[in-house]
Amino acid sequence: MPETLFWIYLVNSILLIVHEIDSAYWKEWDLFKLPGGINGFLILHFPLIFFILYGLILVFQNTFAGLIFSLILSFAGIFAFTIHMFFIKTGRSEFKTPISLFILISTLLISIAQMVITINSLGT
Repeated sequence: MPETLFWIYLVNSILLIVHEIDSAYWKEWDLFKLPGGINGFLILHFPLIFFILYGLILVFQNTFAGLIFSLILSFAGIFAFTIHMFFIKTGRSEFKTPISLFILISTLLISIAQMVITINSLGT
């Protein structure tokens, strides 16, 4: 199971990072009313991507902390899908392209699978 979790964490990481690239295109800092524009948005992503990749290392090492990082990443993926669907349902035009929707839906599905695998790993 640790090897499966590693690969699913990697796939989810890629999806979320690509989503963040897409977010820069859609000027997500305006959507969430974040200060600093593109500069603040990019600065915010240094620690975010560091923690995503650090979590991947911990999952690879099969540590308890890796399982915690995996749960956090799972929740982040489910949250990303949910909040963006909320914005779309309330009439926002961002993230409605086929590739943006593909990334969000894939993130949801992978995040759910990752959460199930992580919870099962925590129980053993």
